[in-house]
Amino acid sequence: MLARATSILPTDFPTLSRMHTATALVAFVAACAPVTLPPTTVAPKPVEFDAAKEKADGFITLFNGKDLDGWVGDTKGYKVEDHKGAAAIFCQPNGTNLFTKDEFADFELRFEFVLTPGGNNGIALRSPLEGDPAYVGFECQVLDNTADMYKGLQVWQYHGSIYGVSAATATALRPVGEWNQETITMKGNHAKVELNGVVIVDVDLDKAAPEGKTVSGHKVDGLARKTGHVGFCGHGDRVGYKNLRVRKL
Repeated sequence: MLARATSILPTDFPTLSRMHTATALVAFVAACAPVTLPPTTVAPKPVEFDAAKEKADGFITLFNGKDLDGWVGDTKGYKVEDHKGAAAIFCQPNGTNLFTKDEFADFELRFEFVLTPGGNNGIALRSPLEGDPAYVGFECQVLDNTADMYKGLQVWQYHGSIYGVSAATATALRPVGEWNQETITMKGNHAKVELNGVVIVDVDLDKAAPEGKTVSGHKVDGLARKTGHVGFCGHGDRVGYKNLRVRKL
């Protein structure tokens, strides 16, 4: 979602992922909003994971590399494809929300993702199966920060931000078309996002939204939720995911 006046309700317009068709509205709102810049760019760091150690530490895989077994929601809006020799889940045109069957309360989620130019998606966190995850749970933004169409967003709309609640303090995205590695940790009211070895969000959600008051001005029910589904918040852009694994904390 692009910058919204606080008088507009979350149900009036969809989140950023859904805004590609609202060109006129985007231009108007962007023109009226204060000019903001993407977070500071820092160099990605190499990230290596030891599969044997991860298994010993309690990580389980969320994607079997063959199909969408274990996933619910818009299973027709995502397909498993071979991408540069690796199986990945790709959002298809008109793809919407895809969730894990299981719920997770406190967890560490690790995955890889690849963007296309202007790519836009999101990671649903502690979300119920119905409603917009950005408001009924949490959404960690997945976005091509470099796209001209996203200039002038609110700071909490760029990649890695907890949508509407906490802005990413930096970005370490690799060039569009390359695989990125990300880790999202949710423990109690604490959220941490690490992108390509760089911590870009490390926040106490209670302090970020005291008494439920968010920087976006909109209610986010995720602030009161203790558990929910993990998933993808896709809206037609071609964004792919692989090597998805999680452990409960």
